[in-house]
Amino acid sequence: MSFSAETKNELSRVEPEKKCCQLAEISGFLRVSGSLRLVGGGKFKIVITTENPAVARHYKKLIKEYFQVDTELEIGEAPGPKKGHAYMLTIDPQMRSEQILRETGILLVREGNNYISDGIYSSLVKTKCCRKAYLRGIFMGAGTISDPGKSYHLEIVCGSRNLADDLRKLINTFVDLSAKVVERKGHFIVYMKKSEYICDTLAIMGAHTRVLEFENIKIQKGLVNDTVRITNCDNANTDRTLDASERQIESIKKIERIKGLASLPDKLREAARLRLEYPEASLTQLGEMLDPPMKKSGVNNRLRKIEEIAAKL
Repeated sequence: MSFSAETKNELSRVEPEKKCCQLAEISGFLRVSGSLRLVGGGKFKIVITTENPAVARHYKKLIKEYFQVDTELEIGEAPGPKKGHAYMLTIDPQMRSEQILRETGILLVREGNNYISDGIYSSLVKTKCCRKAYLRGIFMGAGTISDPGKSYHLEIVCGSRNLADDLRKLINTFVDLSAKVVERKGHFIVYMKKSEYICDTLAIMGAHTRVLEFENIKIQKGLVNDTVRITNCDNANTDRTLDASERQIESIKKIERIKGLASLPDKLREAARLRLEYPEASLTQLGEMLDPPMKKSGVNNRLRKIEEIAAKL
């Protein structure tokens, strides 16, 4: 199961206790997952669709608890090339569908005429707890989150620019959160790519188990990245040591060929002998072999003098 599906499964177990939060969550979910069908006489039938069975069960229960309406649940094939099932909740006019549309801020009145709004009804999200609930609902309806082991990306697909802008503003009311909007294939996407924002959003919605999993994956990725950096650094240091060793050996052999190593002072001759004998040893290791032992800087000075002598020949 994907990380996104696991997140929605966990969120479907969150039960808002306050009536205002129940309404806000239903409104967020209905806004992106619901569709309206005219059934004659200017009446509406609401069809709510999701591909997650846990989410379908959650909203069937939540709608019944808040509106005292027992929605009809049907199972069909998922639309498009996806394999799987689609779960549809139906609310007919006799189930007070118009009242539900008005109370969720979807069906409004302007100049005496009904119209379908396309943003977030501000009265539903006046308090922080209701904003959390609305965000949870709209994420379960149209949100996805990438596996944090692969990338950091959370997005919610909105059908209009107005809804996307309202949702971005709602998310940005939370401290230290920042969402952006981009248009893609006729839809408007509210998204976040920063891992801290995504983790905080999961916590705000109530997916605390996913927060722990997200943080664990982040730590593991950090350890792997640190290991790679250290390994690369070690490899670079090894390469530099070998390059310097080859250069020093060439200088020593040049002196040996032209003047002989006996021409070198005793201290330089001892350093040259050890370098020839241990070409892959570091300066620190060579220093430990000298009698008396020397620090890295002392060995480096002796080998540098040998290279200077060879350069003059």
